Parts: sequence; C-alpha cells; structure tokens
Amino acid sequence: MKETQLSTTDIHTSRVGLGTWAIGGWMWGGTDEDLSIETIRRALIEGVGLIDTAPIYGFGESERIVGQALKGLERSSFELATKVGIEWHEGNPYRNASRDRILKEIEDSLTRLDTDYIDVYQVHWPDPNVTIEETAATMRELYEQQLIRAVGVSNFSIDQMKQFMEHAPLHTCQPPYNLFERDIEGELKPFCKQNGIALITYGALCRGLLTGKMTMDTTFEGDDLRNVDPKFQAPRYSQYLNAVKRLKQVAEKYQKTLVQLSVNWILQQGIEVALWGARKPEQLADIDGTMDWEISEEDMQQIDQILQEEIENPIGPDFMAPPAREA
Repeated sequence: MKETQLSTTDIHTSRVGLGTWAIGGWMWGGTDEDLSIETIRRALIEGVGLIDTAPIYGFGESERIVGQALKGLERSSFELATKVGIEWHEGNPYRNASRDRILKEIEDSLTRLDTDYIDVYQVHWPDPNVTIEETAATMRELYEQQLIRAVGVSNFSIDQMKQFMEHAPLHTCQPPYNLFERDIEGELKPFCKQNGIALITYGALCRGLLTGKMTMDTTFEGDDLRNVDPKFQAPRYSQYLNAVKRLKQVAEKYQKTLVQLSVNWILQQGIEVALWGARKPEQLADIDGTMDWEISEEDMQQIDQILQEEIENPIGPDFMAPPAREA
C-alpha cells in the first residue's frame, strides 16, 4: 500500500482509507457488529492505515465499533479520522459546530474510539448558525492541546475554507469525489493543491454504483439512503448503469475490476487519500491490485467520453446534507 503525507503534519498514511459510514447502520439498512469488526481488521491486513468515521454514523455506533475493532492494537499502527459538528435529537440530525458542541463531541469520540488522541479531526459540515471564527478557533485549541494531530473540514466551500484559515491551521479537506461526482475539479481541488491542503475524498464507489454489481432489479432495505438518492431513481439510474457497463470494459483492458479502476482513477487525479466504504470483509477483496498501475491518457479520455454520452444530467450527493438548526 502506497503512503502519503497529510499536508505539513507528520502524519504519513495509506492512500486508500476505510470509510465506515455504512458500519454505523443508520441510512444503510442496519449493521452487523461482528462483520464490521472483521471488515476493519481485514482493512488493516490489506495495508489500509487510515480509518475514517464520524459520530453521526449510526449516532455513535460506527465510532464505538471502530474502537472495539482496534482495541489492543499498537496505536501508532493506524490513523483515526473522525468528525464533529452534527448533533441529533430523536434520530434527527442537524448542524451544530459551536464551541460547546465541539468540546463535548471530542470527549465523546475519544471515549467511543477508546483513544487519547485523534489523528485527523474534521468539521463535518459548515454551520450557518455559528461563525466560522468560533468553529476554527475551537479546533485550533484542540490542535494546540495535541488532542488532534491535524485539523480538517468536510463539505466546505472555498470561501468557507479561506475564512477558516484566518483562525486555524487547515491540513485536510474531505469532499465527495468519484467517477460520477466530480464537482471539485473546477475550483476546490486546485485551491487545496495551491494551499497545501491534503484531500481525503469520500464516496469512491458512489454508494456502490461503481462496484458493477447493481442492476435495475437491485433493491435496498429499510432506511437505506439509496432509496432516496437521485442517482438510483428513474430515469438517471439506467443511465448510470449503462455507464457502469461501459466502464467495466475499460477496466477489463487492464485485467482489473471496475472497483480497482474507480479507485485508481481517483488516485491518479492527485488525491492524497481515497476512502473505500465497506461493511463486509469481501468488499475489500479488490484492494490488492488497485495501485501499481496506471490508466493511459487515451483511456482517461475514453472514460470522460463514456460519462458524457451516457449521463444526460449528472447530479451530486447534495441530498445527504443535514439541515441547519431551527432559529
């Protein structure tokens, strides 16, 4: 597994990280704790060093399971990334990146993760009801206290990051990015590169679309977010599936799977860490073989052409944004 340095920090970690939203169960139709623990440990065996989670993933459940899976391991053998700034009441999430909330959340996260520090601490979403100065200043305090090793944000705009950087160091940014969701290519990715902000991108497999295993007959159980994801609704769903079929043919030219092509493609864009979401060990089977090869420039252009020809109205993951608190 290749490694990368996160901005100016002393953190060196794997270029593929494990995303654990689904492990929390909420919005993914439930979870199996034993399988989840096995998945996390399998990721470490495969060379994954960064485990990314958040309190809102299952209302603390994902963090708790991650803590259980890593119990007893040498702390320096992995990196923990988690987030802050979303509160919930009776299962309803809303943004709260106030100083008081951040100070409470970090103690809760440290307890659930069974650790005394967090490697990468990220503000999950900007909070319109709290000044960025208050949020950033609180994050800077945690950094100076060495409770966290890197300060990050997720789902922030460039203007919001600029404001944040006036009051705190900013080492990482976590936006969505995959073959189907490429909004960051216009301005955000270049901005992060110019300012030495490491990109840890989520959604590498686009909620499973880029596994190549879904069909028009695939159904999703319970509260699975794909039941409301616009990509999985007509007429878009068939367009994305048509694109998947053609992308698999590109992967086969390299004797690779679509999953390997999709993650390799992200890393070839200069992204420091691509988060690979999984909740079953077998979903990590393709990690070996994801790196140490390159997609040719000709095939990069073919991939772009496939997307342009098959997807009439591309759409991002905006539907996942949690609401602000009521005034």
